[in-house]
Amino acid sequence: MLLAEDDRAIRHALERALTLEGYAVTAVADGVEALAQAHRTPPDVLLLDVMMPGIDGLQVCRVLRAEGDRTPILMLTALVETADRIAGLDAGADDYVVKPFDVEEVFARLRALLRRTSPAPVGEPGPARDAQLSDRQIEGAGIRMDLQARRAWRAGRELELTRTEFELLELLVRNAGIVLDHATIYDRIWGYDFGPGSKNLAVYVGYLRRKLDAPGAPQLIHTVRGVGYVLREE
Repeated sequence: MLLAEDDRAIRHALERALTLEGYAVTAVADGVEALAQAHRTPPDVLLLDVMMPGIDGLQVCRVLRAEGDRTPILMLTALVETADRIAGLDAGADDYVVKPFDVEEVFARLRALLRRTSPAPVGEPGPARDAQLSDRQIEGAGIRMDLQARRAWRAGRELELTRTEFELLELLVRNAGIVLDHATIYDRIWGYDFGPGSKNLAVYVGYLRRKLDAPGAPQLIHTVRGVGYVLREE
């Protein structure tokens, strides 16, 4: 694991906690070091602070994604506005934790990211998979997805999706017309229910809507208040 955090106290505390949890941690203090280390020894997962001097966490994320690096990235941010979180997702981050955070939440989100990027054992389905796992392509509500190539289209227009957006859309397409509650989506995508106070799912749904919807085209992801979300064509 590569940890980049410019606050020395937080960096040392996280490095110690993660090491005790069983992770092999390389800790650096800024974005320049993070990029150099990621190029030198590609990690299994990155934990990046957003606000760092020089090259910040968002820039590190953008550079790696532009290079085709799909290593899962968890962002640490003190920014709580939805627009700030969306900026992180737009940069290519897979998930984020808002400061001040509980280290157990960091552990849970890291476990979920690593589960999603590890091959499932033979005969044992991974997250957001069902009996259709052997099918390379799935369709629903006007969305077509190639699971092996990890590509998706709406009405012939290819969608540029992050890893989490792709898996969320896949879950919705497989269950097109069925209302999925918040707890089910959290469990299938993140492997962990972050509770009713979490805005994580709402942020991802909002961002996915922006990529799905086009002028003149009907909205596909609908909110069922107090329950969850459903993918359907009106």
